[in-house]
Amino acid sequence: MKTAAETNAVRQRSPLLPIFLIVMVDVLGLTIILPLLPFYAERLGASPTVVGLLVSTYAACQLVAGPVLGQISDRMGRRPLLLVSQMGTFIGFLVLAYAQVLWVVFLARVIDGLTAGNLSLAQAYISDVTRPEERAKSFGVIGVAFGIGFLIGPAISGFLSTYSYQYPIFAAAALSAASILSTYFLLPSAPVKPEGEKADGPAPPAGTRLRVLDWGHYATYFRRPVLAGLLWQFFAFAFAFAIFMSGFALFAERRYTWNGHPFGPKEVGYVFAYVGFLGIILQGGLIGRLVRRFGEEKLVSTGFSSATVGFAWMGFTSGLPGLVTTATISSFGTGVLRPALTSLITQRARREEQGVVLGLTQSLMSVAQIIGPAIGGYLIDHELLKTWAIAGASMTLIGYLIGWQKPNVQQAVSQ
Repeated sequence: MKTAAETNAVRQRSPLLPIFLIVMVDVLGLTIILPLLPFYAERLGASPTVVGLLVSTYAACQLVAGPVLGQISDRMGRRPLLLVSQMGTFIGFLVLAYAQVLWVVFLARVIDGLTAGNLSLAQAYISDVTRPEERAKSFGVIGVAFGIGFLIGPAISGFLSTYSYQYPIFAAAALSAASILSTYFLLPSAPVKPEGEKADGPAPPAGTRLRVLDWGHYATYFRRPVLAGLLWQFFAFAFAFAIFMSGFALFAERRYTWNGHPFGPKEVGYVFAYVGFLGIILQGGLIGRLVRRFGEEKLVSTGFSSATVGFAWMGFTSGLPGLVTTATISSFGTGVLRPALTSLITQRARREEQGVVLGLTQSLMSVAQIIGPAIGGYLIDHELLKTWAIAGASMTLIGYLIGWQKPNVQQAVSQ
């Protein structure tokens, strides 16, 4: 017979498995679309500039609607809003699959963006059902789900796109439908509060985000010298990452060939799958060993240096060996930057500020995804391929320089 404590522990752990499945399926759908969307839009007459604006539109809608969904979920519960978010993604995929003109593609991304809260709501759910001291480990399920999704999703997209550009989108829609069913049938509707927490809960859950018009509250965090430097470094990383992820497909189409033809969704999908494989290696335990041996600050410096070299060098490559080499270097850099920077940021914030500060990093990521793709698309549209690569490298170089000039971290103790 199980004791009451053992039964309660099982009840608290059980939601993590459906959350893992839900996030992994959602990420698979996202990463199936990622390498395909630029080519899909080009077929309907989009220029690289318009493709960049397409990505920016989604990010802008997400920035506006994400905090609203989160705040509504605080009152109505995570599960109902998670279902709404997933249904929006499903509808967006269906609209995208049947798009015959470019404005319908924009409509599909607006629908998806306005309901895009899956990850934030999943993080908030985990925060609801775990004790504070167990949350970092529990959030690891999301990292693992992302790694698997980024490995498998682009490969599926690359394979299916050889038959039809619609097939990967239908696959993403099917996965989205599976995610909805998983949430409805597997996720408890009323998560149990962890033992020892008051009814009104702990500090804001990880990923809590303020509304766009409330951004004035964020200014207080930029007045702290050490924390401000870390936040600006995070923005520099996010900006470079947004330029790379949104523009690589069109850059590769114009720069690389395979078996005598330019790179298409298949080749780009396989490159993204390789990057996802590298991410799994990092997230699968290597990053923890690197942190224990070198510390987060040295990893941040190394990450910015590697990303700068990788992005800049990519602009001067023309063959597959150079692409694989530069993708490996830059992926290592960006792969260590996000967890290391996030860890340092949370260490520089008080416990009761954790949720809002993590939400701030997500908002900075959204802002970067609005601006970066638009700039990257414009550069590629004007055949400034080297400039596109150097633009990403410049942002990671700025991130490195901010870290080199910021105050000594020991000053953070007084913050």
